[in-house]
Order: sequence, then C-alpha cells, then structure tokens
Amino acid sequence: MQRAYIVFTTIFLSMMGMLPSPVQAHIPVAYPGSGGQNDEPTLAPLLSRVTPAVVNIAVRGHVAMQSNPLLNDPFFHQFFNVPEMPVQREFKAAGSGVIINAAKGYVLTNNHVVKNADKVVVSLKDGRKFTAKVLGSDADADVAVLRIPAKHLTALPLGNSDNLKVGDFVVAVGNPFALGQTVTSGIVSALGRSGLGIEGYENFIQTDASINPGNSGGALVNLRGELIGINTAIVAPSGGNVGIGFAIPINMAHAIAKQLIQSGKVQRGYLGISIQDMTQDIAKAMGVRVHTGAIVAQVNAGSAADKAGLKAGDIITAVNGKAVKNAAVLRNRIGMIQPGSAVTLSIIRDGSHMELTAVLKSLETAKINAGKIDPRLAGAVFVTAKQGLSLFKHVAGVGVQSVQQGSPAWQAGLRANDIIVAVNRKPVHSPEDLAQAARDNQETLVLNIRRGDIALLLVIR
Repeated sequence: MQRAYIVFTTIFLSMMGMLPSPVQAHIPVAYPGSGGQNDEPTLAPLLSRVTPAVVNIAVRGHVAMQSNPLLNDPFFHQFFNVPEMPVQREFKAAGSGVIINAAKGYVLTNNHVVKNADKVVVSLKDGRKFTAKVLGSDADADVAVLRIPAKHLTALPLGNSDNLKVGDFVVAVGNPFALGQTVTSGIVSALGRSGLGIEGYENFIQTDASINPGNSGGALVNLRGELIGINTAIVAPSGGNVGIGFAIPINMAHAIAKQLIQSGKVQRGYLGISIQDMTQDIAKAMGVRVHTGAIVAQVNAGSAADKAGLKAGDIITAVNGKAVKNAAVLRNRIGMIQPGSAVTLSIIRDGSHMELTAVLKSLETAKINAGKIDPRLAGAVFVTAKQGLSLFKHVAGVGVQSVQQGSPAWQAGLRANDIIVAVNRKPVHSPEDLAQAARDNQETLVLNIRRGDIALLLVIR
C-alpha cells in the first residue's frame, strides 16, 4: 500500500508537469533509490540505512494516584473507618527513540515516553536489548536522552530543520501500538505550529505521515536519510491517525539534548516580560503597520528586559536577526538560549525601529522552594504561572511545578501543575505574593486552586 502511494504521487506530479516522467533517468531527489528489474521507485535503500538507528522503548514505572484531599486527613480515616488506599500504581508503556551518537550510545526520545520510569529497556532492530539510563529529561519541551551500553550501533545524521519547507517529503519510523518497527511516509504539512497546549515550548513540524500512539520519540527523516524531527503528538479524535501529526524540530531537540547530556537538566533564558500577539486591531489602535511580532504588556522590575531598556508597548519583531511571528515564537526563542547570553532584540517603539541588547537571566531564579515560604508547604516548588508549564499559560497565579511525595505539601493536597490563584481570598500573582500572604496568616492558609478545569479549596493549618 505504501509503495502504491508513492507511485501514485510521483505519477500525479509528472502529469501536472511538476516532475520529469518516471521513465526518464537521473532523478536524484524524487527517487531515493530503485529496486527490481522494472526500476520501480522505492524507499528501501533509504530505509536500510535509517531503520537500524530507530529503537523501540519499553517502560515500567509507578505513578501517583489522584485522590481527594479529604482522604488524606487521618481524622477522616479514623472516624469513617476508611481503609488505606495505595498512593501509587504500576504502569507499562511503549514508545520509540533515535540513536544520535553510536560511539556513546545516546538515544533521543520524548520525556513523556520515560516519565516516572523505574526501568527502561531499549530494543534494537537486530534483536538486542539493553537496560537504558535516563541521562536527563525536559518536560517543558518533551525531550529526554537515554544511554545504552551497546557497541556496533548505527546513528542517524542530523539534518537542519530550519531548512524545511512545506511540501518536503518525509518518512516517520517508530513503534506504533507496540507492533514493532513501522515505517510511514508523507510530507511536511505545516511549520512552526504552536499554541496547541501540548508542551510548554512548541514549534512543531506538522506532517501527514501516519503517527500513532507508540510512535512518540521516533524519527522523522528527510529523503537524504537525515533526522529532522522527533515524532511527539497527534490530533486523534478517534484515537488513531487522522493525518495530523507533530514532531519537535531536530535543531530544537538537539540543543536541549546537549544540555541534558552535559548537566542532566536544561537552563533557560528569561527576559522578564509579559507579552501578547501583535494583531491587526492592536496595530490599528497603535497607529503602526506591523501586524506580526510580540507586544510587551509588562516589564518586571530588575529583570533582563528592564535593564536592557524594554518598555511596555514595545513591539519585538526579531531576536538575533530572526523574525518573531508572535508571542509563542518569542517565548521559544528566548527559552532555547542559555542564561548569561546576550541577545539582540529588534523592536518598534512609537513607530521607530530600534535595537536593544539584553543579557538573559535564568528562569531558575524565578523558582522558589515552598519550604522557604512556609514549613507547611515544604516539598513543593513554586513558579509564577506565566513562566511555568504549558498548563499555566491560561491562568494567572502561582504554579506548582513539582511536589515531593509524602512531603507536607503533598499531605496538604497540593499536586504538580496546580495553580494557586488566591490565599485567604487575596489574589496572588507570584511566589513573593504567596510568601507575603503566608506571613500575614500564620494560623490557617486557605488556598484557592485551579487543577485543570476544576476549582478546589485547600485548608492548611
């Protein structure tokens, strides 16, 4: 079926005058290889080089079970004779990965493939299996790096995802539905997809090459056999492929992977501004002719942006000479640059074009260990919601980035990705606001929480 699709596509393009006739020779781009006596177009030679570098990943681990905070109260257990409930459950999962360094055994995959894993087993195409070590993972961009103790590996060469164009042919390789290695083909359907709420940092390649559950972490390659994306997500109303899949551009994934290999974590640059998309309506109201970019709504005092001279109302149109289409693009660009780096911001202020230089600070400095705010909240890490994970971007408040199981914060009912919008009925917008509210209310803290689409009230004494 796949070969019939390729033949149909090339014949159709030939009929439209877009490609030479299939009977003509010397067509290096349209046909990656040929096979058989009839010299039929085929991807087989390409795939023989690509598929040994794509691995299957099997994961076993434990995840926390959601529970009603009331069930954590010992008095409730005693009074109603409620039996102890397990706090974790075991799970098994399957995904894919790509070998990017044969000598060192580095495997690139998605964070969500290995999240909460106790054991990760990587299976190669030749049948060998290895227990992998997770060198590091980044939830915001959904990237993880594994290492396997194997020799005689095949790695995929990295392409340049910045050179991709809509209409380029691509091949997806992965492990859908745990069936084993599977190959599908298609084209690049769109570039720079963002605002989907799938990850914190989004700049997806969209493709119609069939991607299904289990393909996550697999390879998206061009017709030169170069890795140009890591398959990550699909739009699947029916639970399966409908021709809309998303991959992380390899330039973005590789930049993150290098940090994970070096230090096990990712450090992101932080400007310290609130931004929104530049629209035609805003442009008209401001009397400017620029309809793309990111407009600065607020500049945090003492931030990198403040020191660089950015002001509310400035329109950021480029970072280091690369155009900024909207707020999401700006956030991605800054987030992929390491703290301490100097960036050139092209802006429009009062109709005049200017350039400013900002030295990025670290996003880590915006995070606060909750135990420093109040011992009753120890074990949680707070961050201003607009700076945090993808779930935070629609609600202002204090984001709970992580909660250590069994800690006071956990026992109080806080969970990762919660958003604290008010303390004792007073709105909070930053960890500093929450700290002040805790100091003003020593006896009881009443936290208004947003957990997904649910509003909760936690009372902490």
